[in-house]
Amino acid sequence: MRQIIVTEFLSLDGVMENPAWTFPYWNDEIARFKAEETTANDVLLIGRVTYEGFAAAWPQRTDEASGGRYFNGVRKYVVSNTLDKAEWNNSHIIKGDILNEITRLKQQDGENLVVHGSGTLARWLMQHDLVDRYRLLIYPVVLGEGKRLFQEGGAAKLKLVETRSLSSGVAALIYEPDRQ
Repeated sequence: MRQIIVTEFLSLDGVMENPAWTFPYWNDEIARFKAEETTANDVLLIGRVTYEGFAAAWPQRTDEASGGRYFNGVRKYVVSNTLDKAEWNNSHIIKGDILNEITRLKQQDGENLVVHGSGTLARWLMQHDLVDRYRLLIYPVVLGEGKRLFQEGGAAKLKLVETRSLSSGVAALIYEPDRQ
């Protein structure tokens, strides 16, 4: 059975939107943390907005070092009731009974389903208790506004399974739901 892993870049105040603010902090430690997500998983599960951004950016990158080989080759499931076609290599649209389709994918044998960005999808998965792991990079910035992963009114009890303090001041945190 597959797990659903949500991976996000977050500011200290929880903002995940437009993460260009993360660029000054990028280093080999962050690259290794992110590489763990691209070497152990064979399926992306992403929302329409993230898909469109990725589909515009990744096809021009074909090398291993940038992650282009991985993102262009990996199977991609795009959750959208508005997208009519997904032309980027290995892309498939999930629409209609999304809960049933994602539950079916999760029950299959294979590697994990990884959600990059995709805030609306990530929050929807949390509401349906489908997330098995959170891989969060917390940046030492407060943005004051923007879309957040954990919105007001959404509650979750998580247990910390790993923490790494990175030299750039970024904290890498891995959580799992505490379902007890």
